[in-house]
Amino acid sequence: MHNNMFSKLSVSLALVGAMFLSVPTNAQDHDHHEDSHAVEAHETHDHAAEEGHDVKAQIKETIEHHLADSYDFTITEGVSFPLPVILFDEGLKVFSSSKFHHGESVAEVDGSYYVLHHSKVYKTDASGHLTMDEHHHPTNAMPLDFSITKNVFMILVMAIFMFFLFKGAAKAYKNGQTPRKAGRFLEPLIIYVRDEIAIPNIGEKHYKKYMSYLLTVFFFIWFMNLAGMTPLGINVTGNITITFSLALITFLITQVSANKHYWMHIFWMPGVPVVLKPIMAIIELIGLFVKPFSLMIRLYANMLAGHVVLMSIIGLIFVFGSWLISPAFFGLTLVLSLLELLVAALQAYIFTMLTALYFGSAVEEHDHH
Repeated sequence: MHNNMFSKLSVSLALVGAMFLSVPTNAQDHDHHEDSHAVEAHETHDHAAEEGHDVKAQIKETIEHHLADSYDFTITEGVSFPLPVILFDEGLKVFSSSKFHHGESVAEVDGSYYVLHHSKVYKTDASGHLTMDEHHHPTNAMPLDFSITKNVFMILVMAIFMFFLFKGAAKAYKNGQTPRKAGRFLEPLIIYVRDEIAIPNIGEKHYKKYMSYLLTVFFFIWFMNLAGMTPLGINVTGNITITFSLALITFLITQVSANKHYWMHIFWMPGVPVVLKPIMAIIELIGLFVKPFSLMIRLYANMLAGHVVLMSIIGLIFVFGSWLISPAFFGLTLVLSLLELLVAALQAYIFTMLTALYFGSAVEEHDHH
């Protein structure tokens, strides 16, 4: 894409150079050359405008492809491997995503036909026809999709990685030894989560039963944020379904482990006049769902915005196509990448901190004397 982009840019510059180098040889050809120069300049301007539009369209498509989930895992251009597609449509259907040929072919499985459109699987006929509504959205039936997509694959890989990572550290502690290798890196972070997040917000009496979840959430979000900064197109924490799932788990643990004081504070708040208690109950119920919603949106929006900004700035290098401007954009990208490293850890900390705060409010023992 970049070679084609620069070759077109070279053609445009050649046309501009030819326009200025064309000098009339005599007075009789002067008017003719002026007309030809005007036409050539107009054509060059149109060509440059078209080229600029194509470059912007390619950049937008690249960003969307980088952020979108997919049914195959692309390492680099031309290097990828398929993932299993698992559908439930009149029975269980399992096949390789290679049957879609990157969305260009119709997949036939046990007499049923499926097509991939905008990273979604639709049921169709042998020709792959999709019926569109007035908003250009397919109206074809969608089977229940339990496929191992790129995001799901990365979650499984991260789960296995974290399992063996923490297993080694736990084994060292169990044997009374000092953790080695990765354990030395994990130990201060584990102690930090315990002493600075769990105990201050939950209390020494109840914090231990939440530590496993808090550590899992902290390291999972942090590691996934770091993986999202690689050029592999990993966007797990920038996917709202993933952040919704994390927020939902936090919400369920909070409600299940809550004591009577927590529910009394919501439905019949102590220390408040009886007339205001129903109003406060409504407000508290709304807040019950706003809290996990804020968890979901905060993580999703920050990580998605970071990816978009970084890739957009990189794209500006190709939009301007100037060696004078490119170093400035490259330097800005480097600075923002370093800032994104900080944001990756900060978002993991904020999500874990707020989660511990919600757990603490659920098990807090109030004094109503």
